[in-house]
Amino acid sequence: MSLYITSLNSGSNGNCYYIGNEHEAVLIDAGISCRETERRMRRLGLPMQKIRAIFITHEHTDHTRGTEYISRKYHLPVFITAKTHRHSRMKLDPALVNSFSSDTPVHFGGLSVNAFPKRHDATEPHSFTVSGDGITVGIFTDIGTACEHVIHNLSRCHAAFLESNYDEMMLETGSYPVYLKRRIRGDDGHLSNMQALELFTTYRPPFMSLLVLSHLSAQNNHPEIVYDLFSKNANGTRIVVASRYEETEVFCIEENNVISQKHQPRGNNKGRATNLPSPTSGNGSGQVSLFLE
Repeated sequence: MSLYITSLNSGSNGNCYYIGNEHEAVLIDAGISCRETERRMRRLGLPMQKIRAIFITHEHTDHTRGTEYISRKYHLPVFITAKTHRHSRMKLDPALVNSFSSDTPVHFGGLSVNAFPKRHDATEPHSFTVSGDGITVGIFTDIGTACEHVIHNLSRCHAAFLESNYDEMMLETGSYPVYLKRRIRGDDGHLSNMQALELFTTYRPPFMSLLVLSHLSAQNNHPEIVYDLFSKNANGTRIVVASRYEETEVFCIEENNVISQKHQPRGNNKGRATNLPSPTSGNGSGQVSLFLE
């Protein structure tokens, strides 16, 4: 049996991750528009009708932008904490709003979604693992520091989306104001490349077959830097860098840990992300909120 996963977009301009089996799927965050979500899933051969729910990690707009319309159009339940919902200011159908609790799984057919708390500069931030048929996939982005919840859940994953947000030297010498640099580097900010690498090499389980590096900064990082750094330390795990401009291919995570590929998206090459301009980047107003980095 298998789980199928893809990053539909990853970065401060929008985050959306798809995890499913042959029958049902969930979205972790819906930070790009409904139209763009549909377009990218269609290119990958993934029907929207398979999606059973949207799970929201926190209220920042790069994780919530498309949630209202997708939920309304497809009558999808949205799992979100009460505080996150209130601070997000999303106008969701009350009948479709569901809360969740840490370490209390939510089940959809053969899928089990488990939430756990994390450190980030948001109201009530959580991350998730999705399990099915003995396989577990985790989403570990927007993490200021690797707390015990992150470590425990990463060590259970056959595949993971892991934040590698910034190169320390690029951030230090870049144009961001001092207060923003401190916020990004802080315990409630984001993981640097080296922090993510240490987390991966220290706690990666021997059965992890795929690592998708995610949420790269547009200003303070580069896909080539991240890919080269992690490839040298992969120890048998396939390394992919998610793009902020397009979807990845669909990865099939199987019981024997073999990864197959479906529907290669335009532009990707050897697991590396492309870096092309896109009309979907930004926060919908022509500006990117810097605190989202």
